[in-house]
Formats: sequence, C-alpha cells, structure tokens
Amino acid sequence: MSENSQNVMETAPQRLSGMRGIVDDWSSDQRAFKNVSWGKAMMWIFLLSDTFVFACFLIAYMTARSSTVVPWPNPSEVFALHIGGVEMPLILIAIMTFVLISSSGTMAMAVNFGYRHARRKTAALMLATAVLGATFVGMQAFEWTKLIVEGVRPWGNPWGAAQFGSSFFMITGFHGTHVTIGVIFLLIIARKVLRGDYDKGRRGFFTSRKGRYECVEIMGLYWHFVDLVWVFIFAFFYLW
Repeated sequence: MSENSQNVMETAPQRLSGMRGIVDDWSSDQRAFKNVSWGKAMMWIFLLSDTFVFACFLIAYMTARSSTVVPWPNPSEVFALHIGGVEMPLILIAIMTFVLISSSGTMAMAVNFGYRHARRKTAALMLATAVLGATFVGMQAFEWTKLIVEGVRPWGNPWGAAQFGSSFFMITGFHGTHVTIGVIFLLIIARKVLRGDYDKGRRGFFTSRKGRYECVEIMGLYWHFVDLVWVFIFAFFYLW
C-alpha cells in the first residue's frame, strides 16, 4: 500500500454502525432531496396522506362486506344497463374506467410537451384531460341518479345489505370530488400555459420560475394518483 493511500484511509471519517449509521447515511445523502422543489415535495406528502384516507375507506368497505350476515348486492346486476332490450352488466363502469385511464395518457403527454416548452400542445392536452375528467364525472352523476331513482340510500337499498348504499356513496363520492377538483385545476393551469405565464415568469398563483413548467408536472402527479385510486375502487367495489 502506498503512503498516499494510507494517509487517505487515516484521514477518512469513521462510519458509524447500527441505527446511528443508518440515520447518518440518510441525513448526509442530499442527492434525493436537494433538487426537489417545495411544490413537488408538498404534493407527494399530500398524496401520501390521501392514500391513507382511501385505504381506510376501502378497508372499511371490505370489513363491512365480510362481516354482514345479509346478502351483499351483486354489482353485475346493480350496475347493469338495459340497452336495446339487453341487460349489459357493468357497461357504464367499463366506459368510465376507459375514459379515466385514457385521461392519464393525455396528461402524461402534456407533461412531456411541458418539458419541451411546447406551450400550445401542452395546453391542448391538458384541456383534453379536463374534458375526459369532466366526462367521467358526468357519467358518475348519471350512475348516482339511476341508483337513487331505484331506491339506493346511504341507509339502505332494495337488493340486500344496508351498508352497500353508504359504502357506494362514500367511496365513489370522495373519489368523484377529487376528479372534479382536478378538472378545475387542469383548466386553471392550462389557461396559464396558453397565456405563456411559465415562459414569461408572470407573477401569480401556481406560477413557477421563468422557463419552468413544474406546475404541469405537479398536476400530473395528482391526476395519475386519482386514476390509480380508481383502479383499486373498480377492482374492490365493482368486480368483487
């Protein structure tokens, strides 16, 4: 071993062992955090907290369904539509799912064009995402109206267990509220993109530093989360 190598080893800081070593490694590693903006970090924290809320709702739903002694309504019958004299189970839910998943694709493309500073394409794709989201909410309103007319209430329904109504309105209503809020913010940010606020650095709400389309990416994080949550709702509530 050369003299220089030995001197380097002697002057190198001693690594801590055990839990103190783990804490020291995490606190010294700045690469994962120093380039993350406050807006993006706060959105991740919000999505993490929202994940716990949706998880609690779905766990409560599964607990209620597993513990009730009254037969649970069959989703294929409850959510069926009669089209041309033929009963089509879950057709509306399938279309809603396709629309929302498609909106995730347009949002991803909007973020991609935002990175390239393609202002008009970014705004157009965000508007397309908002239209798809509004379509989803409209179909959900039709679904609610249909079930209310058929007698579904938070305290009961004509097909069996009373917990079905409360679970349905709570879970789908909470998710629909998230989609509605997302549509509103998509329209706001799309307008700012189209006006060139992110190119000029114009002061105002939801405007980042000049030349940065970070708000588009943050909006994309929120929208992808909403789409992902719907996949779990679709699987646990409509297919189980």
